[in-house]
Amino acid sequence: MTSMPETAARPQALRLAVLSNRLDAICREMTNTLQKSGRSAVLSMGRDFSVAIVTAGHELLAAAESLPVHVLGIELQARAMGELHPDLASGDAFLHNDPYLGNSHHADHTILVPVFWEGRHVFTVCAKAHQADAGNAVPTTYFPQARDVYEEGALSFPCVRIQRERRDVDDIVRMCRRRIRVPEQWYGDYLATLGAARIGERRLLELLERFGGEEVTGFAEQWFDYSEARMRNAVARLPRRSLSATTRLDPYPGLPDGIELSAAIAIEPEEGTVTVDLRDNPDCVPAGLNLTEATSIAAAAAGVYNSLDPDIPHNSGSARRIRVLLRRGAVVGIPEHPTSCSMATTHVADRLVNMIQSSLSRLGEGHGLAQGGLGMPPSIGVISGRDGRGGGAPYVNQVMLGATGGPAGPQADGWVNYVLPVVAGLQYRDSVEIDEQKYPLRVDEQRLLADSEGAGRRRGAPGARLVYGPVADPMTVVYSLDGRVNRPEGVRGGGPGGASAVEVRRAGGGPEPIEPVGRVTLDPGDRIVAISCGGGGYGDPREREPARVLHDVREGWVTPARARAVYGVAVAERDGELVLDARETELLRQGPPGAEAANTDERKRR
Repeated sequence: MTSMPETAARPQALRLAVLSNRLDAICREMTNTLQKSGRSAVLSMGRDFSVAIVTAGHELLAAAESLPVHVLGIELQARAMGELHPDLASGDAFLHNDPYLGNSHHADHTILVPVFWEGRHVFTVCAKAHQADAGNAVPTTYFPQARDVYEEGALSFPCVRIQRERRDVDDIVRMCRRRIRVPEQWYGDYLATLGAARIGERRLLELLERFGGEEVTGFAEQWFDYSEARMRNAVARLPRRSLSATTRLDPYPGLPDGIELSAAIAIEPEEGTVTVDLRDNPDCVPAGLNLTEATSIAAAAAGVYNSLDPDIPHNSGSARRIRVLLRRGAVVGIPEHPTSCSMATTHVADRLVNMIQSSLSRLGEGHGLAQGGLGMPPSIGVISGRDGRGGGAPYVNQVMLGATGGPAGPQADGWVNYVLPVVAGLQYRDSVEIDEQKYPLRVDEQRLLADSEGAGRRRGAPGARLVYGPVADPMTVVYSLDGRVNRPEGVRGGGPGGASAVEVRRAGGGPEPIEPVGRVTLDPGDRIVAISCGGGGYGDPREREPARVLHDVREGWVTPARARAVYGVAVAERDGELVLDARETELLRQGPPGAEAANTDERKRR
């Protein structure tokens, strides 16, 4: 009796596996196209872009290894395309960066291509690329001090048709080339993004040709149902709880107390749902920190997904089990024009991801994550100026050189290439050598910082230190710290990550403190020093295996003094090698937690 259903189910399962992997393969080919042909370093090296396939019914179907903040909620952009353009046709392409119509923020230029099969719109291919310059009033795509979109100054394209019958609408292209500081770089990135979307369209048409329209569109519904079932089963294994969570953004220009954020999280295992209520948050602020509807949804969903089985597909099917409640006019919610959302993919969004995933650790051992590194220090700041090596041509680019901050989890230490919570380790770190070739800068120092990790049974990633400056001509750096005052928190007894910091060293002088959020011009010989956050730890540091602590000491991530004081692990040097003193470690761990740290502090005072 049971063999027939199992036998019948096997071909369906095989079809799901084949088609889901084919769609992911299409996304990966789109990714390779964009990365290999992107002109700016933020795309070709930093990989600050994402791709996705959305159904004609505006549901996220596939995104492969795209950035969570870019694609969780990207179906809102596809919906806007359908609502604004009832005359969709094969060969169309649309440029969409409007934060009030489903985009993340103005700096993320998205190309949307509707895919037609037998005269019917069946899919929408999306390629979203962060711009080195978006026409802002200052040379940066992040403008934290902008009080509204007019002060922000970015070019806004509310889902405008940029190609008809696969030919550019030259009016739109001319607007961008006229307003953007690096027009040739922008145009190269535009072609790369458009090319990625057209590759996706072509491969989808090949897939439809091979399997048939009914088979492929039918697969989408089956894949959503499967993903929803996986999510429902994962939530069913959680305890039924109602959690309240709060966090606070660091003090900011015009916001001396920062911004307090809150969430009410309801886990209902019987229904298989997680509800994240974000309606009790402050109104929008006169700064670029406000989230968009898309980034509010993305950050909330990411905090939940991060705490569950990573093998669950992240699409509109599994998202049916995550209910995100928003209100209009809130800093975490649905903004209205002319509210500025210039920073909608970073600060508040990062805090939201951290707040949700760390609060889920209160469900018990094995749940949730610590908090990850925060902010936009100069190590991932935007540099601009004129390049004397090339006749004084202007340049603008966001570097990706020094952020780390991976949070610890129940089973794993924090990852040093995490960058920020909203990207979850899916961006890449720049090559120093290639950055120095492409732009007139010199990197003097790039290293991880000892004792900046969030201590724990599983430790957070250490912070990083980066020192750089211009080669010959003045360089402007735009940056925005967070995690300087309110550091990334540890959970279940884990410690906080190290704080961020910034200073300038003028030529021939010593270090000077500068504002944590701002724009600084470096003259030849000047250097900016950027410290990025470490990630929070998970669990009691004194439960960390001594062999792991010894490894961290040998790597230079933890000093022997901190190993002894915080982890209760004694490391000695014998014959020029750092080794574990097992007997001393046993004695240290028999004492009360913190006793060694207190003794160390007392010795320092003496």
